[in-house]
Amino acid sequence: MKQVGLFFGSFNPIHIGHLALANYMLEFENIEEIWFVVSPQNPFKNADELLSAEQRLEMVCIATQKEPKYRAEDIELSLPIPSYTIDTLKALEKKYTDCCFSIIMGADNIARFEHWKSAEEIIANHRIYVYPRHGTNLHSHTLTHNCKITAAPLIEIASSDIRQWIKEGKQTPFFLPAKVFEYIQSKGLYLDDKN
Repeated sequence: MKQVGLFFGSFNPIHIGHLALANYMLEFENIEEIWFVVSPQNPFKNADELLSAEQRLEMVCIATQKEPKYRAEDIELSLPIPSYTIDTLKALEKKYTDCCFSIIMGADNIARFEHWKSAEEIIANHRIYVYPRHGTNLHSHTLTHNCKITAAPLIEIASSDIRQWIKEGKQTPFFLPAKVFEYIQSKGLYLDDKN
């Protein structure tokens, strides 16, 4: 079975922090490929702040196109909205029977994991690799045997900051993959509240 790490996110936009974490997981954990699962609508996030799923998927495709162990995954675009991880996992397992899926998530998500749909089923059947996030104390949470706190570096880059900086006219080419930066500029993305 191929060991696939699922990195769920809005990727609005994908940035070098996402790619650096993926790089760490490939090199230091039992993961052979990273699939970036673009979520059309995270039930915990405001839909008004999102670009279209297609545009965000396009940016993930651009960012990963030359990396054979990275993949842009669009399965959630065909599932009901909002996207629930358990439904995505079941759809992926049905489609890719030769893969064993684990989940890569930030420590902030573990803090609210018990509120996820079918959280117990997810954690019973899937390995979860947790990376550190500023302001979240993992030692205050009870983690099951299927959760592993990784030693990934703390990367303090947020898509929301990048969007705000672009809106303010700041140049951010080193926070994004070069081709993604070019795409955002060519489309005039994040310049106002409507995109």
